[in-house]
Amino acid sequence: MRELALHITDLVENSIAAKSQNIHIVIREDNTANHLRLLVSDDGSGMTEEVLERITDPFYTSRTTRKVGLGIPLLKAAAEACNGFLTVESSPGKGTKVSVEFQQDHIDRMPLGDIATTIRNLIVCSPEVHFKFEYSVDDRQFIFDNQPILQELDGVSLTEPAVLAYLKTVINNGIAEVQTGNN
Repeated sequence: MRELALHITDLVENSIAAKSQNIHIVIREDNTANHLRLLVSDDGSGMTEEVLERITDPFYTSRTTRKVGLGIPLLKAAAEACNGFLTVESSPGKGTKVSVEFQQDHIDRMPLGDIATTIRNLIVCSPEVHFKFEYSVDDRQFIFDNQPILQELDGVSLTEPAVLAYLKTVINNGIAEVQTGNN
């Protein structure tokens, strides 16, 4: 994978496959500490200790459609190549939390990618899931929660052109304001 947005998509797809109703995505850029942290947590089915021990093995997957699971092992390798780490916490019936950290200015750190479009697409493709997205750079923060929007829409599809345009504007503007420091 060439950008972190694709890894976030992979982690969220895992959460959805685990029947999560609530998914929290956090991206924190701390320029003072020189780190970039990604966090995806969910309330899905969780993993047993045995599965958790094998989660970074590329030749292990719980999926029946293929024999390898490269997402988490590749993300772990990318983090470690950039003086970072990956941790996974999980327990059956309680969900999973994947946290990954990179040295922010490491030459080999892949770019974030199009986070705004990634978040919008995840929300639109899984309207039954409660998504909370937090993006921060140093002391500036943007929080997006899809629940108030879904309640306001009262059954109107997220794929309606006006809704898609609204989501794109809100998420793009929120991220841009955090990145530039303009409010």
